Order: sequence, then structure tokens, then C-alpha cells
Amino acid sequence: MTTAAVPPITPGQAGGFEAWAGRLAAATPNALRRIPFTITVVVATLVVGVAVRTIWEPIWRVGWFPQVAYGVPALREGKVWTLFTGWLFAITPAQYVTGVVLFAVLVGACELRLGTRRTMVTAIAGQVGGVLVASLLVWALSTTTWVWARDLAGARDVGFTTGMLTVVAVTSATLRSPWRLRVRALLWFYVTTAFLFEGTLSDVSHAVGVGVGLLVGQWRYGVEPGFGPRTPRETRMMAFGGLIVIGLTQLIVLLFPGRGPFGATTGEAGPIADVLIELALIALVANALRNGKRWAWWAALVLGLLNIAVAVLALVLIVAGQLPLGAPISLAGGLLWLGELTLLVLNRQAFRGRFKRRMPGGVGALDAGGEGMSRAKAMLETVGGSTMSWMTTWPAMRYLFTADGRGYIGYERHAGVALALADPVVPPPTIAAAVTEFATMAERGGLIPALFSVTDAAADAARAAGWRTVQIAEDTLIDLPGLEFKGKAWQDVRSALNKARKESIEFRIVTLAEQPFAILAQVRAISQEWVGDKDLPEMGFTLGGVDEALDPKVRVGIAIDATGSLHGVTSWLPVYAEGGEVRGWTLDVMRRRSDGFRSVMEFMIASACLRFREQGAEFVSLSGAPLARGDVSPAELDRTDRLLDRLGGALEPFYGFRSLHAFKAKFQPRYEPVHLAFRDEADLPRIGVALTRAYLPDATAWQLIAATRSGGHEQH
Repeated sequence: MTTAAVPPITPGQAGGFEAWAGRLAAATPNALRRIPFTITVVVATLVVGVAVRTIWEPIWRVGWFPQVAYGVPALREGKVWTLFTGWLFAITPAQYVTGVVLFAVLVGACELRLGTRRTMVTAIAGQVGGVLVASLLVWALSTTTWVWARDLAGARDVGFTTGMLTVVAVTSATLRSPWRLRVRALLWFYVTTAFLFEGTLSDVSHAVGVGVGLLVGQWRYGVEPGFGPRTPRETRMMAFGGLIVIGLTQLIVLLFPGRGPFGATTGEAGPIADVLIELALIALVANALRNGKRWAWWAALVLGLLNIAVAVLALVLIVAGQLPLGAPISLAGGLLWLGELTLLVLNRQAFRGRFKRRMPGGVGALDAGGEGMSRAKAMLETVGGSTMSWMTTWPAMRYLFTADGRGYIGYERHAGVALALADPVVPPPTIAAAVTEFATMAERGGLIPALFSVTDAAADAARAAGWRTVQIAEDTLIDLPGLEFKGKAWQDVRSALNKARKESIEFRIVTLAEQPFAILAQVRAISQEWVGDKDLPEMGFTLGGVDEALDPKVRVGIAIDATGSLHGVTSWLPVYAEGGEVRGWTLDVMRRRSDGFRSVMEFMIASACLRFREQGAEFVSLSGAPLARGDVSPAELDRTDRLLDRLGGALEPFYGFRSLHAFKAKFQPRYEPVHLAFRDEADLPRIGVALTRAYLPDATAWQLIAATRSGGHEQH
């Protein structure tokens, strides 16, 4: 049995919530001590709101509102102090609630990252500077004929949202891709759409605060250069998000009309049916842009040019003294489309995918089987590989051969994910280049790249390229030179060998394809009995079966008694060194007859170790039990580790993964970590779906649900 991933079945372990709540309770006091500025502002806001009763009634109704509210009127009247007094209020009670909650969450998180002094200075400077610049700008524009500016010049406002958004903008510079770009994109989408379709004094000050905050943050704290997307995937996500925002603005304007810089939007969006149809079309194109489709790039380009042309026409008519129907939405939408088209045109190379999602050809991908499999086997024997590399020669695999022709990466494609298995089969110095090449090819095909069950070498190369990694299992290795089953630790193994000898059970290493029909029939019967005892079907991907064991390069161990009856069967996959020599063997199939010799597994594994030692092999790998590790305290696990640890526990009743890990410990192995490498935490849900389909391609949704309810059976 080899390393497997856990299908993403939601666990229902007792005590999970209590453990989570306990960790949260333990971490809260320390976190609160690190955010004194956030706590001070939140407490002061609530105390003031309760004291003057504005937490229950709108502040604009009280007579002293002009004395504390900022804006152009306050500057005209010389009430400069309002730039500070307006912080602790909100226009309505609802804004009190949302403002306090958002401030506590956003500024609190930023204070943990930036520190108290930097956060305080940034928030105060952003609030005062943003409101002051916005007020002066509106004041200057109010001297023109722009109706919006003249109306806004008479508005007063309160709140601390400008300082809050400025802090978020500055802190975004301390994040690494892809979260840096995501936070910045959300900020820009918000301030842009709010300004274009609402255009209040707060919206103007938000735009000023965020714009300056992004520049200052990048200058002072930037951990990565530039503001734009750094990879084709980031470009696609930006284009996707921008198009969705453009579509949603139509619906928002329809449901919540307002008055923006270009005029009132009441009744401008059109019938709701037309808006919904347009939104559906935009969503279709946006999803294709996310996958890098070339046709979607052209479709978005045409839609954008049409909308910009309409906006230009509306502007011409307005200059000519006319106000065409829908002009406010056309002008605002035209500006959004202009930004979207700029992104698409400047990054057009990111959209090269064709209608069918596939890896590009050339020296790249070949379909499963056939020429690709033969070429992969030849390369593996020449270059050498890890303990799991032979699994990349199985029929379901596809291949990406490297540009230098010296190696390949085996992968399966599920749910939009290119799921590579084991380390790249390449010369060791070129692992990093192979990982980069695989990611590039996947992105061009609109796929999410992931590396599954890789060793430290490949994980280090992925981390150097900015990927994330998480340990998913431990490979169990037995070094063969000098191996002797002596001492108390080997008592179970010695007992199995002695009992088998007494019961006249013989161990043989054979090539299964060359065995007589009687042996093959028994092997298949034992395997079918094992599969039939499960609530879920036999797993695939890294878990081979009888068909894989029939390969002439694979060695099969059988336990057979004097009557010719088989008690158990194991299969061993070759582990090649550079030059074609087999340096070790990896355990794959483990099957035993339910009414056979009880300790047959211990007997067969121990016998195989002795036989391979005699043949000069360096080690055997018992492979890894999926999501099962040695003793690790919860404090040593990060959030992703803890999630995978819980999932491993959830599937324990069905496949006995942790029981298998404990069983292999009888052979006193040494452990080497096995990793999953992925570029972004946001990819994990898709990767989870892909792993489910890879391991259980024939399982129905009902089988998965029924299995989680009924439990299962252990392997041994």
C-alpha cells in the first residue's frame, strides 16, 4: 500500500470545535496586548457614542453636528478641529456597528503586522490627510460648473474609515504574492466603484487615502517590487475580478441607485431581465479569462471597446449640451472598462489557452499510455528517481517532457488541476528548472499546478520558487545492509518468520505475469475480496492493483503453503539509480486472505527485505500511510497541517491509514517527509477535488456520503 491523499470528506470528529476554541482562547490575550491602538479607538468610539446617544440615533439630527463634522463647510468656517473630532462618530447607527467591526478586524490585523506605532501614525496621517485633500479638491472643483462637486461642497461627514483603509493599503505592501495583489485589487475595486457610482465625500477621501497609502507602503515596506501582477495566473485573476465587478455594478445600480460624479443613476440600469442576461454573459467570459482562454480575451476586448465607444459618445453629447439616457452609467462603466482593457492588452501573453483545457504540445504534454509511457520508462531507468517515481509509468499518467529532453514530470489532470506525482524525473541539478517549466506549461493551459508526494529536494525547489508546501505523509525506509532481526524490537517479526516455517508457508519473489493461471487466479481473488470489504471502491493514483503488479519490471512476493494455497501477496516497485541500476524497492500492493496465516504481512515484508538484501539492494520503502505521521504535538502544526491531520483521522475507519503507519513501525524504519507543494492556499479546494477524483475516480457521491456515516474496515 503506497502513499495516498485523503479525499476531501468533511470530518466530524468529536472535540474538534472544542480544540479550536481552546487554541483561540489561549491566543486571544496575547493578540489583544499587541493591538492597543485598535482597542483604544474602538473603546473610545463606543463610549462616546453611548455618552452622546449617537449610537442609537443619526448624528445629523443633533444640533451640534456641524461642530464636529468635517468637510468643505467646516474649512470655510475655520473649524479645522473637525478633522480630528469627526473620527469618533458615524452618520447612522448601522454605520456605527459596521464601522467598529471593520475597524477592529482590519486595523487590528494590520497592527499585528505593522506594529502599534506605525499603525497609529499611518491611521492618523491617512485620516487627516485623506479628508483634508479630498475637501480641498472638492472645494476647488466646486468653483466650476460641475454639479456633483458643487453639491458635495455643502456636505459634512464623520467617521474614521479613511484612516482604516489607508492602514490596509500600507500594510498590503508587507504581504507576498498572491495575497498582496488580491488585497490591493479589492481596495481599488471598492474605492473606484464607490467613487464612480456614489461619489460621496467619504468616497473621495477613501480614494485619496488608498492611493497615497499604496505608494507610501510600497516605498517604505514593500517586500516585492512593483504593483501589477507577477505571474500569468495573477493577471488572469485580476482580469476575472475586474470583469465581475463591471458586471455587478449594473446590478448594484439597479437595486441601489445613487448620485455619482456623472449624475443620478436612478432608473439608468434598464430592466432587471436585461441586466441579469448581461451579468450571465459577463460571468461566462470572466470564467474563461480566469482559465486563460484566448477567445475570452478577444470577447472581453470587443465588449470593452463597445462600452468605451458608448461612453465617448455620451461625453460628446454632454459637451454638446445634451444628456443622453444612461449617460452616468455609460461614463462610469467606460472608465472601468478602460482599466480592464489596459490590463488585458498589456498582459495579452497570459491568455493563450484554447477551447479545450490541455497542456501545450511540442516537448510538453503527451497523452496517457503509448509513446509517452515508453519514453518515460526509458528516461526513468536512465536518470533515476524517487521511491514513488515508478508510479508515474502507470496508464492514467500524462507526461510533460522537459525542454532539454533529459527528463519528465508525470501528472494527472482533474478538476482543472495538473496534479504532478512524485519528484520530477530529471537530473538533480535541474529539479528547480523542471518545477518552473511545469508551472509555466500548466498556466498556459489554464490549469492549477500542484506537486504531490514529493521529497525534500522537490519541496525545497518549489519553496524557492515561492510555492507553499505541507507534509502529507512520511516515507518509511528500511536500510538493508547489515539488517538482522535481532533484539526485542524485532520480536513480532521473528515470531512471524518462525510461525510461517512451522506451518510450511514459503515465500517467493516472482514475476507475476509469468506465473501459472492457478497463482494468478488466487491473486485476483484475494484482491477482489479486499476491495469488496470496503464501503468505498479501490483507490487509484498512487495505489496500484493487480494490473500494475503484472508489469515485468515489478517484483511480486507471495506466501504459499504446501497445498499451493496463497495466504498473501505483495508487489514491489523498482527504484532506479542513475544509469539503470535498481537501488531499492517500494512496497505497493498489500493483500492477505481473510482466513489465512494471521501474521502473513510481517512474514512477507521481512522475507522480502532479506531477499532484496541478498540481491544487493540498498533499501526498501514501505511507502507512507496517507496523512499519518510520527508523534507531533499540535503546537508544531500550522493551520494547513492541522486540517490535513483532521482529515486523516476522518478516513481512518475506512482505510486504516494510521493503523498502517503503526504496523510499519514494527520494522524499525527511518522516516523521510513527503510533501504536497502548491502555489497558493486558495488552490487547496480545487486540489482537494482533484485528489478525490484521482484516488476515487469511480466513487459516487452517495458512496462518499454513506461511507462517512457508516464507517469502514481496517486493512489489517
